[in-house]
Amino acid sequence: MKTLKSHFIYDRRKRNGIFFFIAIIIACTATVIFYPSEADVQISQEEDLEVLAFQKEIDSLKLVEIEKRKPKIFPFNPTLLTDFNGYKLGMTTEEIDRVLRFRESGKWFDSAIQFQKVSGVSDSLLGVLEPYFKWPKWIEEQKHTPKKKFNSKRKWKTAEEKGDLNSVTFEKLLAIKGVDDNAASKVLRHLGKTGGYQVDFQIYSVFGVDKSIKRAILDEYTVKEKPAIVPVNVNTATASDLSTVPLLNFDLAKEIVDYRILREGVKSIEELKNLDGMTDFKYDIISLYLHID
Repeated sequence: MKTLKSHFIYDRRKRNGIFFFIAIIIACTATVIFYPSEADVQISQEEDLEVLAFQKEIDSLKLVEIEKRKPKIFPFNPTLLTDFNGYKLGMTTEEIDRVLRFRESGKWFDSAIQFQKVSGVSDSLLGVLEPYFKWPKWIEEQKHTPKKKFNSKRKWKTAEEKGDLNSVTFEKLLAIKGVDDNAASKVLRHLGKTGGYQVDFQIYSVFGVDKSIKRAILDEYTVKEKPAIVPVNVNTATASDLSTVPLLNFDLAKEIVDYRILREGVKSIEELKNLDGMTDFKYDIISLYLHID
């Protein structure tokens, strides 16, 4: 009992220490209770303006980041619309299918109005799509070339009335006005080199034949029976594999491989438009033979 009592007996020095400690606790408690909270702190007008400016800067950076994360849309030929691009642009499955069937018939869009008429997209969606339409150069040239007067009785052949371009013979080519032996030979040589055309405008890549002759041939013939092809996978093919694609030489194929390695893969065929040496005409043809897994 004596030992227990000794724990509660303090000398004067210890008692003063205890009282001082209690006084500190009371002072801290009073400070917490009576000191004004942050909500009551008054902010000057200059500080308020600085806070607003800082908040606006943060909001603008957020908007920039949101724009960066949005899927980037590259200009494209509406006739070569893919399922993925159509879905990304907001088209329905039915609208995309109409475009694909139109292309399979051997026809090509030459205006946004025609695209809307075939696909059935709304005016508002057409307004979103049209800025990204990239027309082939031969269509642009036709738009800006003054139309020559012709006999109104002349009847232009439909795709059904035309012959198959992929099965045309040397004699049939010579029967077309303006086509000579040299032009016919070059066209047939190019047809054999490509293994047959997938689309009509591939004939415009025949070197050394005047455009007027090529147009005359397309007035009589169109691609009906397309040769079967195995698209080349951009993300796995070697430069040698890529160079087998029509109009894709080894230098450009090597550039595609280097681009793929640098970017750790190609996410969209449209990215290839930005490569040096890739023209719009080349892309429209090369893209027919490529795909991405």
